[in-house]
Amino acid sequence: MATATPDDLDGIPLFDVLEPDERATIAPWFELQDVSADVNLTGEGASGYEFFVLRDGTAIVTVDGTDVRTLDPGDFFGELAILGDGRRTATVTTASQAQVLVLFGTEFRRLQQEYPEIAERIESALREIARAA
Repeated sequence: MATATPDDLDGIPLFDVLEPDERATIAPWFELQDVSADVNLTGEGASGYEFFVLRDGTAIVTVDGTDVRTLDPGDFFGELAILGDGRRTATVTTASQAQVLVLFGTEFRRLQQEYPEIAERIESALREIARAA
């Protein structure tokens, strides 16, 4: 595991509202992890304290054993547990070799407070998911 660099955040839509110096500020808050295929990043019903951004590769979201969505580079997940009751609402499994940016709860709260435009994008995505459900 390595600390993310500003370059690791480039090209990710969630962060494109940030200036380069802002990306440089938040990059060290993330861990950059290389993950093999078929690894569960989250488990439905488990406690969750991390927010993930898929930097490279794909992952499958499963609820009650049913595939509900494929995640592609730039997609993020894990925010429901942090913003909600602390429990994962889905299992997310890598479908290929992947690279993920991981932000723990404390830094996630800091991101919300210091960069409200990113918090709004995350909350907007949550509303879209809720509407689609």
